[in-house]
Amino acid sequence: MSDAASHDLVKPPRYFTPGVWVVFAVAAIGGACWLYRMVFGLGAATNLTDAYPWGIWIGIDAARDVALAAGGFTSAFLAHLLHREVYHAVVRPALLTAAIGYTFVAMGVMTELGRFWAMWHVMLPNMWQPNSVLFEVAICVMCYLTVLYIEFLPIVCERFIGRVRLPGLLARLNRPIDTVLRLLDTTLAKVMTVFVILGVLLSCMHQSSLGTLMVIAGDKLHPLWQSPFLPLMFLLSAFAVGYPMVIFESIIAHRSLGLRAEKGVLSMLARFTPVILGLYLAVKVFDLFRRGVAGMVLEGTFESNLFIVEVSLGVIAPMLIFSIPRLRNSIPGLFVGATLVILGVVMNRLDVFLIAYTPLEAGAAYSPAWTEIAVTAGFIAMMVLIYRFVVLNFPVIEHLDVPGRMAADERTQSHKPRPEPRESSSESFHGRPAVGRSARKPAFGAIAQGVNR
Repeated sequence: MSDAASHDLVKPPRYFTPGVWVVFAVAAIGGACWLYRMVFGLGAATNLTDAYPWGIWIGIDAARDVALAAGGFTSAFLAHLLHREVYHAVVRPALLTAAIGYTFVAMGVMTELGRFWAMWHVMLPNMWQPNSVLFEVAICVMCYLTVLYIEFLPIVCERFIGRVRLPGLLARLNRPIDTVLRLLDTTLAKVMTVFVILGVLLSCMHQSSLGTLMVIAGDKLHPLWQSPFLPLMFLLSAFAVGYPMVIFESIIAHRSLGLRAEKGVLSMLARFTPVILGLYLAVKVFDLFRRGVAGMVLEGTFESNLFIVEVSLGVIAPMLIFSIPRLRNSIPGLFVGATLVILGVVMNRLDVFLIAYTPLEAGAAYSPAWTEIAVTAGFIAMMVLIYRFVVLNFPVIEHLDVPGRMAADERTQSHKPRPEPRESSSESFHGRPAVGRSARKPAFGAIAQGVNR
């Protein structure tokens, strides 16, 4: 049972606070700069050139957000495919973070494209280019974003079932809409496992393909980062940052909403991180020696120092923090460790896509324009505002008294550990009792039984 399982429902705070107004101002400035770019073009709003056709909108807004949104599929895999019911409390917030993150990945890519109005061409089979890495990334991101929205639908249904009250002449639609919502909720409960599996598959595909994208850069990428193992390292780093991102956003969100973080659940999540980080570090070190460039780490150049900082602060330090029980079982330790992993992955993506990249044109250089920085900051602020609005109006975070939230006793009962752990779970994708599934074995039943033991 979670730390706050015995808490009463807490009334949500008001949406606007002094801090939220500051975030709103940043979002407004970023939105204005984004509109300026969309109207007047890349040349007027950026410092991008033919030598540097990609800037921080790809290195940060796209590559970073794809990695940091990995908490959605990693937590879904753990809670629903392996049937670890104790992690249900963090799945909904992680799912929301992933959905918002991937939405702004699409926004970032569209902003970076010169002819963004032709973006829909990728959906036409006669215009597909299966030999293109970018094509695979685009298709997988589009499909996974659709899957994320489908996975979020049960939360929308729970929010509005029995609460559809349209005014005036539209009131006659209340009952039909409620019937559709109930049918949709029941249907999704039966097939959601399929979408979870599909989401994990699609995530693994495009996470690794982002690394493949820079493999073809060849000698333009510094030897410390250029590697045929980039797809594997991008995938492993996405796995590694998934749970720390869940920990990070959970602590921030609970503190902002006046709730106590689920320390017990977060501590259990943190136990997986040193193993994944250790595997990632082993692959990275092996690759350096395999390619004969390990000595470059100690050259004392800007690139070598950057590499040391990335690995030390983003991999080794959080490995140690999450390996020490006293730190792993404290909120400050969890927050610091998770923050270091996130910064390490963000730094890695910036290094690979921008800093370690040197075009063939002599003397070419790139520094982002203030409008590029404003758009990036604005996107981050918009994500925060959307996240806050959703959690204050939809049953995403437990123990927050919002419309659609189950009664406290029902919710506590639904998350209690099973008396017989070898029996299959009868909970639906989002922790509510499933319809017509009590006698059915869970997906990956053998794996689930092994984990429960």
